[in-house]
Amino acid sequence: MRTIKIFDTTLRDGEQAPSCSMHLNEKIEIALALERLRVDVIEAGFAIASQGDFESIQKICEVVKNSTICSLARAVPKDIDAAYESLRKAKSARIHTFLATSPIHMQYKLKMTPEKVLETIDAMVRYAKKYLPDVEYSAEDAMRSDKEFLARALETAIAAGATTVNVPDTVGYATPMEMVEMLNYLQNNVRGIENVTLSVHCHDDLGLAVANSLAALSAGAGQIECTINGLGERAGNAALEEIVMGIHTRKNYYNCKTNIDSTQIYPSSRLVYNLLGLPAPINKAIVGANAFSHEAGIHQHGVLANRETYEIMTPQSIGLLENKMVFGKHSGRHAIEQRLTELGYALSKEDIDKLFERFKKLTDKKKIINDHDLEALANRSVVGASGAFTLDRFTVNCGNYVTSSAIIRLKHEDKLLEEVAIGDGPIDAAYNAIDKLMPAPEHILEDYTIFSVTEGNDALGEVIVKIRCGDKSVIGRGLSTDIIEASIIAYVNGLNRLL
Repeated sequence: MRTIKIFDTTLRDGEQAPSCSMHLNEKIEIALALERLRVDVIEAGFAIASQGDFESIQKICEVVKNSTICSLARAVPKDIDAAYESLRKAKSARIHTFLATSPIHMQYKLKMTPEKVLETIDAMVRYAKKYLPDVEYSAEDAMRSDKEFLARALETAIAAGATTVNVPDTVGYATPMEMVEMLNYLQNNVRGIENVTLSVHCHDDLGLAVANSLAALSAGAGQIECTINGLGERAGNAALEEIVMGIHTRKNYYNCKTNIDSTQIYPSSRLVYNLLGLPAPINKAIVGANAFSHEAGIHQHGVLANRETYEIMTPQSIGLLENKMVFGKHSGRHAIEQRLTELGYALSKEDIDKLFERFKKLTDKKKIINDHDLEALANRSVVGASGAFTLDRFTVNCGNYVTSSAIIRLKHEDKLLEEVAIGDGPIDAAYNAIDKLMPAPEHILEDYTIFSVTEGNDALGEVIVKIRCGDKSVIGRGLSTDIIEASIIAYVNGLNRLL
């Protein structure tokens, strides 16, 4: 039985999805979750893209010890140099370089002849190889490439020292049968391919990313590239949880396995959705709220008799905990820390201390704290409530016969700054006052969403705002039993990110 490598690119390709950019502490928390999942390769970023990407790769290399850390690089020396420098502290590292091979990309994007493309592949794989023994080459837009030329490109990369060659369906154009045909052709026509790992990276533009990935697996692929929850460019990538559970559930069909700890799937999925402020679609395969729910009478009857009548996997197999724990003002720090670990969080001692302080304050407002409350508090720790500006106090005045006004006082370094403003409602007034206080570039509030974290009149409210400045978009989050306070915290958090 073959063991298939799982290459996760949530922190690189997943982050490229609109409104899914992450900050350093969020990336570290996700990287640690991927390590707990036992992902074989974590693509931590694109080192040359920004100083932030470079530094986040460096930090991930310091904290992750049991997965290979990978950095993406275009097929140019400066990108490969930056990738290597960002990976220096990794216990196990890989440089991943790419160059397109489809006629449309070579002509219009690269403006290179096929022969020049082959020369560049050879030179840049060799250049990367002088830094690290583990080098991956991706033939961007492989599934729209000429088969014979693609075979030459992969053969060139292997001869230059690539240890993994990747066949991406970059634009989600392929069908499962075409994927099988392509991989069969390559395995029969590329010298040396039997000595390297054959990988695929599928996009979901036609909803076939997972199907194409599993088809590739049955055709001999040894590595699947994917993301948590299928995040990624446009319609996204193949979803890790669907691929892993597809292999796990149909092991007898695929005759292969992965190293993934499937019980970490649900906590990892929830973590990523929560950190990005995205709700999981209720009908999302594996991790959606309805994935293990049964409403139709005939289904309920069958499940009560034997769960296997309508469930092909168990909730426990993906880490969906059935036991619900509740906490109150007498709960201890150790119990809170233990439960957070079970929910998939690995917070530092400092973050746990701060979280426990907020937990105690919350127990003065809520009698019962459940898992959703704890997750919300943990997400606040990861996202970070602090920044250049923090909320000190606020006063709002509103009613249906008065003009809404707000007085906001923010703390910046050692100074307290205060402003007053009016607006069309208390939130608008508060945001107008904050705009006077924070020197953020010109921006617009693109989206404002309120979620109830739990049930009841004392529920925690979470506000997520999306702020756009030109072509840059940031997410701000706020949490409180007071929805106006949550709204103010979210806006300040978002503007801090913009700054």
